[in-house]
Amino acid sequence: MDDFNEYLSTTREKLLNEISCLDDDEFNRTFEASMWSIAQVCHHLLKTENLFRKAILFGLKQKILSKAERQPIEIVLDKSVKYQAPQISEPDSGPFQVSQIIQLLSESRIKLMDVLVKIEDKSIVEEIAVNHPRFGNLPLDQWIELLYLHEQRHTEQIKDLKALL
Repeated sequence: MDDFNEYLSTTREKLLNEISCLDDDEFNRTFEASMWSIAQVCHHLLKTENLFRKAILFGLKQKILSKAERQPIEIVLDKSVKYQAPQISEPDSGPFQVSQIIQLLSESRIKLMDVLVKIEDKSIVEEIAVNHPRFGNLPLDQWIELLYLHEQRHTEQIKDLKALL
C-alpha cells in the first residue's frame, strides 16, 4: 500500500504542477484537437476518483472474495488507444476555476486516502474484486493502480493541450 500512496501522491503532484500555472481562461479554453478543455479533463479526473473510491468502499463492505484475474490495465497509458468515458464520469461543461478544481481534487484525495488508510489487512485488496466498466472484475489493488495510471494518461493529455495555448 505504501507504493500505491507514493504513486498516487507523485501523480497528483504532477497534475497540479501542470494546471496551477494556468489562468481560468486558459483552463477552460476548448481546442479542436480535444473534445474537452483542460478544466473538463480535471473535472473528469475528479469524478473518476470519487467513483473509484465508492467502488473500493463497495468491495470492502461486500467482502466477497474473488479469484478475478489480473487485467492488463497499463494499456490506459497508451494514448493511441482511445476510450469513451462512461457517461457517469463525463465532465460538466463548466466553466471551472483553477482554484476550485484544485480544492475539489484535494478534498477527493483526502476522502480516498481515508478509505485506504483504514484497510487493516492490506492483502484483502488483492482478493476482492469489483466490476469495472472497461476491465470487468478487477481486484481492488488494480482499481487503485488504475486510478493513478488514468491520472497519468490525462496529465499527458493536459500537457498536449497546454502546448496548443
